[in-house]
Amino acid sequence: MRRNKKRVDQDTRHRLLEVAGQVFAEKGVAGATGKEICGRAKANVAAINYHFRSLDGLYRDVLREAMRRMPGLDEIRAALGIEKEPRAMLKAAIDLMVRAITNPVSDSWPMQVIGRETLNPSPAFVVLKDRKIRPRMLLFRGVLAEIMKLPASHPAVERSCVSVMAPCWVLLLGHRSQLKRAFPKFGYARKDAGAISEHLLLFTLGGLAAAAAQARERGTSRLHA
Repeated sequence: MRRNKKRVDQDTRHRLLEVAGQVFAEKGVAGATGKEICGRAKANVAAINYHFRSLDGLYRDVLREAMRRMPGLDEIRAALGIEKEPRAMLKAAIDLMVRAITNPVSDSWPMQVIGRETLNPSPAFVVLKDRKIRPRMLLFRGVLAEIMKLPASHPAVERSCVSVMAPCWVLLLGHRSQLKRAFPKFGYARKDAGAISEHLLLFTLGGLAAAAAQARERGTSRLHA
């Protein structure tokens, strides 16, 4: 009997975690309610307090689970390093993001939750950001620096990081129905992933080339001033 209860408790906890991840991904912390989460998880309204002590406790565990499911730094390095050519590494990074954009929320909620936290950190994120997020950002910055043939600390490289990430964050975190209404031909399904990746890569490489050329031109101008 105890074993059955333990299994039921584990199943309920897992269900709450999955559903909460999707709700937090869709609506953010401020828009999520325990009532909706329990309703969608088909759990008693007291289940959140029983398993997580509070809605904040549930969110902390959702965030930890999201980070656990994200590819590790070594895994990312391995994926980006399959081909040492920096453009191929950039394409691998864009493909990873596009998969999250075009996958259903049941698959992509970890990246969406982390994306929301990156843009608007909560107290629960403080411990994780330096250990998990910053190393990934530095790795991405290094890839762009190689493509631009500029030092990773150059302002043009850091600005380019933001410019490259911004459209991905809009697609990842924007309200899908509103985006579809505004840009119906963009494509948001798995079948569109290849075309989206190709477009983002083309757009990104063009912007990086222009930004790098401008940075070098300004540097040359200062030398001759």
